[in-house]
Amino acid sequence: MATTAPLDPTATPPATPAPPPRLTGRQRWVLTLLLGAQFMIAVDFSILNVALPVVGRGLGFPLADLQWVATAFALAAAGFTLLFGRVADLFGRRRVFLAGMAVLGVASLVGGLAVDPAMLLVARVAQGLATAAVTPAGMALLTTSFPEGPLRDRALGLNGALMSAGFTAGAVLGGLLTDLLSWRWAFFLNVPVAAVVLFAAPALVAESRPADRPRLDAPGAVTVTGGLLALVYGFTSAGERGWGAPLTVGALVVSAALLAAFHAVERRAAAPLVPVRILRRRGVVWGNVAGLLAFASETSLVFLMTLYLQRVLGFSPLATGLAFGVLGAGTVLGGVLGARVIGRIGTRSTLVTGALVQAVATASLVLLGEGRGWLTLLLVATFVGGVGNMLAIVGFMVTATSGLPDAEQGLATGLATMTQQVGITVGIPVMSAVATAHTSGAAGPAAVLHGVSLAVLLNAALAAAVAVTSALFLHGRRRTA
Repeated sequence: MATTAPLDPTATPPATPAPPPRLTGRQRWVLTLLLGAQFMIAVDFSILNVALPVVGRGLGFPLADLQWVATAFALAAAGFTLLFGRVADLFGRRRVFLAGMAVLGVASLVGGLAVDPAMLLVARVAQGLATAAVTPAGMALLTTSFPEGPLRDRALGLNGALMSAGFTAGAVLGGLLTDLLSWRWAFFLNVPVAAVVLFAAPALVAESRPADRPRLDAPGAVTVTGGLLALVYGFTSAGERGWGAPLTVGALVVSAALLAAFHAVERRAAAPLVPVRILRRRGVVWGNVAGLLAFASETSLVFLMTLYLQRVLGFSPLATGLAFGVLGAGTVLGGVLGARVIGRIGTRSTLVTGALVQAVATASLVLLGEGRGWLTLLLVATFVGGVGNMLAIVGFMVTATSGLPDAEQGLATGLATMTQQVGITVGIPVMSAVATAHTSGAAGPAAVLHGVSLAVLLNAALAAAVAVTSALFLHGRRRTA
């Protein structure tokens, strides 16, 4: 009969795996506050889109100038993000975050009370500047409030989900508020939210800034801000006038010259706005390339599907906004799953997998036809594509902000935020140019559908490019709890 060896009382019991870290009560409040602010910022990008015709009639905007309601916001938001991200590093992220929220609240009140086009455009520029301050400062506060690892991955995943969902929710809210109340409530909605954040943030969010405060790189700030403004304006002009228009070409040439000058300045500056060493980090460079393409593809797909739903299927603006609720649900799900997926398969694999899912789902939209029965395919494809896009975005945010000291988190999140906002801004003009260039001057549903289908193919190719570049140029890293 077999005997059992006696137990050694001095033996060390086998180690049990540590439970995954959990958010503390204070961290939950910090997360809620910062995510709420970022969600509101994302809503502002799109909340006026479906209301623009009503705004134009109410304030006497000429039809040709109506697009400036959106463009004025986008120019300021994208052009000044990198500068304000660095200012937040130097002078305090919470301070810049709160200042931006205060400006946003006041600008939203002014916009809601606007009596003429000039007053509204000033409010939109101020909203854009506030967005350029709040977004990178808020992101830096988010990354420094949670240690690198599963907790930060989870926070970034939720942030990405709400940012993307906010862009979609803006279309829904804009339609609802315009139909039920007035377009002015698209502005007024921000005021109480800004007030709550301003009241609660000082007690919940700790100040964050590096111990040493170098001088602000003024030449770098001027060249990069001018370059980004010219870039966004050039792409916007391309969507309106075409790629060969003198204004479009001139703006893009000026942008290229200023951004090249910025790179030269940064190589020689004692305290550069963007240290050249950070641009040698593969994760920062290729992570931001992936993020640019991911944001450009998904936000411009919303534009393309808006054309399809309204110009081909005949949906109202409100019904169109509600249809995008399915896409919003997909992005929220992708954001919630993002940290878990990264924990299982690693950051690069998550980015690649999400982009491939998005590419396949988007490509299926080429099958759309002129009958309303095709709505089912649109809803399923945008939901699945939304999940994939958000997995890619979470992978991008983790990649672009990992492996850096807290002193450079404002810079890293400023770069990532700039990437996000430039992607949102330039994607739509590109897709608009492709879609309208192939309608052959016709305005019927068949012609619009043909142009949309070609643009959808390009959109799917952008998503596939995210997968390819990430697989080739990023290192695989797996998170551990």
